[in-house]
Amino acid sequence: MKDPQTNPPIAIPVFSGSGHTTRLAQAVAQGAGNARVIDIQQMTDADWHALDAAPAIIFGTPTYMGSSAARYDAFLEEASDRWPAQLWADKIAGGFTVATFPSGDKLSTLMRLAVYAAQMGMIWVGQAEIGAPVDPEKPDINSAGSWLGLSATSSRDKSLLIEAPDMETARRFGKRISMAASRWF
Repeated sequence: MKDPQTNPPIAIPVFSGSGHTTRLAQAVAQGAGNARVIDIQQMTDADWHALDAAPAIIFGTPTYMGSSAARYDAFLEEASDRWPAQLWADKIAGGFTVATFPSGDKLSTLMRLAVYAAQMGMIWVGQAEIGAPVDPEKPDINSAGSWLGLSATSSRDKSLLIEAPDMETARRFGKRISMAASRWF
């Protein structure tokens, strides 16, 4: 019998050009509880094993010029070796991205990640946080109104990288993915 208090292990493979995506991944991991942030530029056999073993994977990449970073696309292509044997089928999946502008064409990146997850046979979980103006009790939560996944804007304050409201939205997103994985597995 599964302990309802135990969060399932979640893998968060991330590429971060300037640190923004890693900062966001840390907040997602904090919300998820039992999560491993994996830098895709330094993949080890243990990292691949963690991805294969995790019941949930949350993909994280910056949006560059209207799509996911090329380095992240290379990681996704490498991971697609798992497709013929359906090694990631029925895992919970989610995704997040960050860009310089509030829109920044981040939806394109989230669509790319969701389609990839679907092709891998994964179960996609989107963002569910409704912030202001619909829910005035949640000012600045999911301020972008992004539902396919988590979307954040780079802070102009480079000591922060990501502003507090986007970090809180990220924590809530991580918790949502963890809850979905707990219900699924």
